Amino acid sequence: MKAEDYIEINKKTWNNKTEVHVNSEFYDNESFLNGKSSLKDIELNLLGDISGKKILHLQCHFGQDTISFARMGAKATGIDLADKAIEKAKEFNEQLGLDATFICCDLYDLPNHLDEKFDIVFTSYGTIGWLPDLNKWANVVSYFLKPGGKFVFVEFHPVVWMFDYDFKEIEFNYFNSGAIIEEFSGTYADKDAPIETNSVTWNHPTSEVLNSLINNGLEIKSFDEYNYSPYNCFNQTEEFEPGKFRIKHLQNKIPMVFALEATKK
Repeated sequence: MKAEDYIEINKKTWNNKTEVHVNSEFYDNESFLNGKSSLKDIELNLLGDISGKKILHLQCHFGQDTISFARMGAKATGIDLADKAIEKAKEFNEQLGLDATFICCDLYDLPNHLDEKFDIVFTSYGTIGWLPDLNKWANVVSYFLKPGGKFVFVEFHPVVWMFDYDFKEIEFNYFNSGAIIEEFSGTYADKDAPIETNSVTWNHPTSEVLNSLINNGLEIKSFDEYNYSPYNCFNQTEEFEPGKFRIKHLQNKIPMVFALEATKK
């Protein structure tokens, strides 16, 4: 595998994951289709009332959050690299009789596929690690925001990505030292799933995240860190409160998620 082939490699990976994820207990798609929101308290508190707002969801996977926005009265658009994921998103949107829009493309290429401005741009949980250049990412965020528009971002903390996959030792660089090329069996949503996937990812320190947004005309309004994940997607976890997961032997000693709100000047 070559790092420069990351779009093709990662698209294939997410296409392979889609059917497994749709059918997994992790995503609980049956409950979702029956009305359960996929959104967590962390992002809901930052979003506030989105009824009547235009919202762009970057890296939407198979569209649960995007569709949840539509259920809340927003005019929602979701984009993702994986065509099989977007096909599922469109299928569920039609099945539920909602008006969300879905676009399949590479995030950096989105300005060539969409000509609108939005009140809110949103992305969350495991997104920026698939992107090599956060300045280009932040430029896309800024491009699609109306003046005064809001960017809401919730992501796994970069400290989490320093550890090996059982959180026993530091294995990876906190800073962006180049592409991380790996092969996996299974997936975070079903660790025993009979699939083999490849990935090309990058670690991004907090400074890179914040400076990319600042350099593209966004003003940081809030930045918070959390010592838990609302998703049970890591190894060696415990659910210490309902819907809150952390690494059992590390307890509350590391940040696991951060959340920020920024506005376009």
